[in-house]
Amino acid sequence: MPVNIEQEYKQVQNDLKNVSDQLKAFAEESQTAIKNHQQLSEETKGKVDQMLTTQGELNARLQAAEQALANNDSGRAGRVLTLGARVAESDEFAAKASALAGGGKGSFSVPIQNAITEADGSGADLIEPTRVPGVVAPPNQRLFIRDLLNWGRTQSNSIEYVRETGFTNSADVVSENPSGGKPESDITFEMDSENVATIAHWIHASRQVLSDAGMLQSYIDGRLRYGLKLKEETQLLKGSGVGLNINGLYTQASQYSNPGVEVESDTMIDRLRIAMLQVQLAEYAADGLVLNPIDWTSIELTKDSQGRYIWANPNAVNGPTLWGLPVVTTQSLDQSEFLTGAFQMGAQAWDREDATVTISTEDRDNFIKNMVTILCEERIALTVYRPEAFVKGDFVLSSGA
Repeated sequence: MPVNIEQEYKQVQNDLKNVSDQLKAFAEESQTAIKNHQQLSEETKGKVDQMLTTQGELNARLQAAEQALANNDSGRAGRVLTLGARVAESDEFAAKASALAGGGKGSFSVPIQNAITEADGSGADLIEPTRVPGVVAPPNQRLFIRDLLNWGRTQSNSIEYVRETGFTNSADVVSENPSGGKPESDITFEMDSENVATIAHWIHASRQVLSDAGMLQSYIDGRLRYGLKLKEETQLLKGSGVGLNINGLYTQASQYSNPGVEVESDTMIDRLRIAMLQVQLAEYAADGLVLNPIDWTSIELTKDSQGRYIWANPNAVNGPTLWGLPVVTTQSLDQSEFLTGAFQMGAQAWDREDATVTISTEDRDNFIKNMVTILCEERIALTVYRPEAFVKGDFVLSSGA
C-alpha cells in the first residue's frame, strides 16, 4: 500500500512537537531541582535520554519526508534515487540495454539531469525483485565537503574571477560636513582563473550485467560513484592546482598561527577554536570544520575527571558538531591535519557537467569477449575568493598538552 507522504510528514511534525514539549518540561524540572539543590532521579535521566534518541530519529524521518515531498511531482510517493538507480531506470537504458545484452554493438550515455525519477517509468519495467537477500555492500566513506560549499553552474571550460587579497576598514564616525572628506576603505583585488577539471574512471563488466538492472545499479553505486566522489573529495581539499588538478581548499588555506591567545596545556579542541578566531580576524566567520576521522574520534572520547564524555552523547543521534560548527570527517585529510574556514562565503564550487554514465561494447575487444565498459565522469571547478578565510594546521601540540 503506497505511503501517504503528506500524512506521514504531518504525523512526524506532531510527534516531534510532543517530544520537544516533554523535553522542555524536563528542562524546567531540572532547573527547579538545581535551584533547590536536588538531583534528578535515574528514572528521569533515562526518560530524557530516551526522548533525545526519539527526537533524533524523528528529525531523520522528517528530513526524509521533506525530501520525498520535494521529489513528488504528481501526488504519488516520490523516491530519492541513487546514481545507479537513475541509470537502471532511465529511458536510455530501457531502449539500448536489451539490444546490447543480446549481442549488439554500440554505446549509450545517461546524463543525470535526464534520468527518470518515478518507479513506474519505462526503465522501471526492467527492475526485478532482489534475488539474493543479505547482500552486504562495501563500506563507503561519507563525503560532505561538497555540502559545505556553495555550488553554482558554468558552461565554460575556465572561470575567471576576482580574488580578494586585502581589506583595510577605515569606517569611522564623521560630522555632517567633514572638512577632510569621509574616510576611504581599501580593498585590493587580483584577477585569477581556474580551469574546469574532469574526474573520470571506468570498469569492465560482463555483458550479462545489462540484463540485470539491479546488478548494474550495484556496479555503478558501489564502485563507480563512490570512487568518483572520493576523488572529488580529495581534489576539493588537497588538489595541487598543478596541471589538470583543482587548486584545493587546504592547498590555498592560510597556515595556523595563534594571534596571541594564552592557552594553558594546548589541546586539539583549543587549537580548533583559535583557528576559528584566526578566520574571524580575517573578517569572515568559520562555518565548518574538517578533520581526519581518527582525530575526531579522539575528540569525541574526551572525558572529564569523572569519566563523563564532554562533547559526545553515545545515546544521541545528533550529527557531529564542535564549537557550534558542523564537523566533516574525511580520510582525504591525513591524521593530525585540520581545516576550518568560511566555506559558504570564502569559496565557491562549480558544476560544469553532472556525473554521467556511459556504457559501451565497442571498447577494444569487448565485443568478442562479451564485456562492456562502464565509464563515469563529471566536470567541476573550485574558486577560492579569500584564502585568508581558510585556516589549516596540525595537532602537533605543545609539551604541556
